[in-house]
Amino acid sequence: MTTSSLPQPQLRASADEAPETLRQRLFAAPQQRRWHWSWKQVWFQLHWFIGITAGTVLVIIGLSGSTLAFKEELLDVMNPGVRHVPVETRAPLTPAQLSNIAASEHGQRVASITVYAQAGAAPRLFFPPKNGQRRGESIYVQPYTGATQPALAGAGFFEWTESLHRWLLLPRDPGRQVAGALALCLLGLALSGLYLRWPRRPLDWRTWLTVDPALKGRSFLWNLHAVAGTWCLLVYVALTLTGIYWSYDVVRDNIDAWAGKPPRVAQVPGKKGQAKEKAPAVDLSLAWSSFQQHAPGWTLASVRLPTRAGEAVQFTWLASDAPHERARSRMRIAPANGTVTENEPYKQQTLGARLVNIIYPLHMGTYFGLPGRIIVTVASLGLPLFAITGWMLYLGRRKAKRAVQAQRAMLGAGTPGKTGTGLPTLVAYASQSGQAERLALESARALQQAGVVVDVQSLDRFDPAKLREYERALIVASTFGEGEAPDGTRRFARLLQQTAGTPLASLEVGVLALGDRHYSDFCGFGHALERQLRALGATPLFPLIEVDKHDPAALADWSQALARYSGSAIDAIGVQEEASYAEWRLARRVLLNPGSLGGELHEITLTGPADATWEAGALAEIIGCNADGSDGDAQGAQHAPRSYSLASLPSDGELQLLIRQERHAGGDNQGYGICSGWLTRFAPLDASIRLRLQANPAFAPALVDLPCIYIGNGSGLAGLRAHLRARQRAGLARNWLLFGERQQAFDSVCGEELQGWLDAGHLARLDRIFSRDGETRQYVQDRLREHADDLRDWLAQGAIVYVCGSLHGMAAGIDAVLQEVLGQEDLDALLAAGRYRRDVY
Repeated sequence: MTTSSLPQPQLRASADEAPETLRQRLFAAPQQRRWHWSWKQVWFQLHWFIGITAGTVLVIIGLSGSTLAFKEELLDVMNPGVRHVPVETRAPLTPAQLSNIAASEHGQRVASITVYAQAGAAPRLFFPPKNGQRRGESIYVQPYTGATQPALAGAGFFEWTESLHRWLLLPRDPGRQVAGALALCLLGLALSGLYLRWPRRPLDWRTWLTVDPALKGRSFLWNLHAVAGTWCLLVYVALTLTGIYWSYDVVRDNIDAWAGKPPRVAQVPGKKGQAKEKAPAVDLSLAWSSFQQHAPGWTLASVRLPTRAGEAVQFTWLASDAPHERARSRMRIAPANGTVTENEPYKQQTLGARLVNIIYPLHMGTYFGLPGRIIVTVASLGLPLFAITGWMLYLGRRKAKRAVQAQRAMLGAGTPGKTGTGLPTLVAYASQSGQAERLALESARALQQAGVVVDVQSLDRFDPAKLREYERALIVASTFGEGEAPDGTRRFARLLQQTAGTPLASLEVGVLALGDRHYSDFCGFGHALERQLRALGATPLFPLIEVDKHDPAALADWSQALARYSGSAIDAIGVQEEASYAEWRLARRVLLNPGSLGGELHEITLTGPADATWEAGALAEIIGCNADGSDGDAQGAQHAPRSYSLASLPSDGELQLLIRQERHAGGDNQGYGICSGWLTRFAPLDASIRLRLQANPAFAPALVDLPCIYIGNGSGLAGLRAHLRARQRAGLARNWLLFGERQQAFDSVCGEELQGWLDAGHLARLDRIFSRDGETRQYVQDRLREHADDLRDWLAQGAIVYVCGSLHGMAAGIDAVLQEVLGQEDLDALLAAGRYRRDVY
């Protein structure tokens, strides 16, 4: 046995806990889930809500950020010969010369000059801001003549893009706060996404970083969304943390104070009409010569001219060995005599100051050079990908939910039709696979159209005492197994059996019993239900109608009975049940258990219509052929279809079944079962297989963040495998599988796939039980009984129990264990809550 445990809840049931207390804990917890989600559910709801709201706006920030990442290169491409001119043999002009030329040509003094050591690079000159402006104008000049270069084409676009990126085109202060809030949202999306997809085996890098191209549809979208998010996670954390620094003054001021930087002085735009103090005329020649002597190897220098008499010239410069573009040294030089009054090389600055200086390079990616810029650009361009895939996943969930609601509304469930008089007619159903429910809903709609007021109810949650509130009832009842009630209806059947007297003397009832003549007790539950209703005083509206599979003649009798009851013509009921069988092809068959003591178990793979779709838990109805390929029995009647649990999903690209080869004594069909023999032995590859898909709502998948317990044996692994694949592709890993077979050496069915799920963390726990390997035989139900405390813990966390396999033996044994552990009343509650789902045969 391989086992790994789910984290235990904080409150664990003790062995001597009172039954009532235990019942409250087992079944109160799931009710609370309607209002109190688990932490993972809370984070999921926050993740998708923020993703479809703030995430949409983050697309704008991402696209604008990626545009700005290569702004300088793009400007050079758009403006050849403006910022870089042909190199000449003469020396470039000094800052003093450039300042004098610009001041004379433009009629205003120069506030600062940025010069480059690279030959041919055009210096940039900045003028003081005019009244009412925050920043002054700037120009590029020819480095050898001082002539003003043409204005940069595209500069206005990049200024607009930067305003969009930093402030979303809002006023500066509120804009940067909104951008900061969006940055916090991106941080939340990144971290919550990490939490939501955290695997049980976090050291397996493939789980984190590889996209599975075999996935399709929603599974592929989720996988792409999660894996791409993992690749971009560190980049987004860096971008958001550095972006917040500029968004909020309180953050920036505290970080600067910790780094030892002087407090920032707000730059206040000058008021219009306010006279400014005239800056002194300064000769930069001595200061520039002194700077070149004390700053060997400079590549960029920003020269800020004094604004008052006696001030020094400020130099901020970048050395050739600087680790990034903000690793700038500072120097102050007296313009009168070239004396250095302050010299602070970058390497001698405090650690805090140097750490603050890397915020911008980290945000732009330039800290890591060209690869860093490319990574940041790609991550920024990834934001639209997350928005698109996130919206597609969200809309897919909404569409599926609306489709279910629309289908139910179309069938008239709980929706009054024409106004009628008197008490409504109860239309009830007891359904295992969903056929009885569909027929009941269609019958209700037909009665409504005929003017009959109806009340549609499932017997799963119906109290027999409420039957006294109606005068007429029409019941569609499926039989499960050998004359048993459907799983969800067992509580109703037990309570009805316990009712005494004749409380239903005023009730008229009609019953449509669904069954399969292959079982000895054909329509057993339908007959038992009608007998008990009559024993309690109910009067038949018409004789019970039996339906073998989808017998159209019997369904026509039901339609006629409804017509007589309503007094109006009724369209044929159950026509949709007679959908034609599609043609599928046998692609391959693989014997899974050679040498086994049991019958041969084959994996059958079929290919069929490209638009075929189904969900985990669905069934395939197949009409088999004889060993010689002929149809029908000796009398010419078509063989009855057989139902098999689907072992794959549409996204797998093929339909797979796990089929046990049936053998019997005698010479009929050479000793093989009709359908199993055809599929596992006689049908040649590429043979035509008549098949139709059948929904199985009673065994529907749980693609929500609740734990699930999967129990099965033999070919029952088929239905469980489809469920586990669906849960794996939905990123739901709280799964416990208990699977039984005979011998590990021969019957390790799908062993590699199951072990792979366990290793990857998709299975929280795996119990494989091989009954013939030990000295004493142990079965799945015995293992579950041994771990009764674990079972209670999982149920307390809201677990849903799935059972798939043989009805007699395994399924009956599991049912007995659940009754022992929970008691009959709590087991009924588990069934009524839809948390005990079976597909047994």
